Amino acid sequence: MNIILLGPPGAGKGTQARMLVDERNMIQLSTGDMLREAKDSGTEMGKIVADVMARGDLVTDEIVIGLIREKLDGDKAGGFIFDGFPRTLAQADALGELLQSAGETLDAVIEMEVDDAALVARITARSTCGDCGEVYNDQTKPWPADGKCANCGGTNQKRRADDNEDSLKQRLMEYYKKTSPLIGYYYAKGQLTKVNGLGEISEVKAAIDEALAG
Repeated sequence: MNIILLGPPGAGKGTQARMLVDERNMIQLSTGDMLREAKDSGTEMGKIVADVMARGDLVTDEIVIGLIREKLDGDKAGGFIFDGFPRTLAQADALGELLQSAGETLDAVIEMEVDDAALVARITARSTCGDCGEVYNDQTKPWPADGKCANCGGTNQKRRADDNEDSLKQRLMEYYKKTSPLIGYYYAKGQLTKVNGLGEISEVKAAIDEALAG
């Protein structure tokens, strides 16, 4: 099964993707992770990526599609989760053509809907453990009073510099401007399912499981 997770920054796509990886043996294809992996791989595509990143240039759609093609040619496990790609209609067309040429299908597109004000409130309260990546929230899951991560015992609490209200509103604007057309694109194809991205993690997971079962 191959799926796309859509949703603005902080909607919880990463959390849900990790659970799909653990429970369904799926492979998460995150654009950022693929680029970092390619840069250090030493392959021909990796050298191209390293050169582009060294110059500070934007990585082209062709390069990202090339990286995805390499993944599709390898171990497919339980299928792929596309996270952070496609972001534009051109990328959606390119991904569709690539999947077709590889004999693959796109089985579902999950849009994690959020209320912007609630999302900003949630993310500005967010922190993580710098050692293990465990996520905390000042309101719903505060950093332990003893100063130690409940998961690994580390004391390295971190907050992203861009997890502030002004930066988040800018990131949301960019998302809606560039990515929202994809919602209509996949809706017209009959592939889109909407879930409430601001529910409890278990509730969002249940809604995604239901969508994939359908």
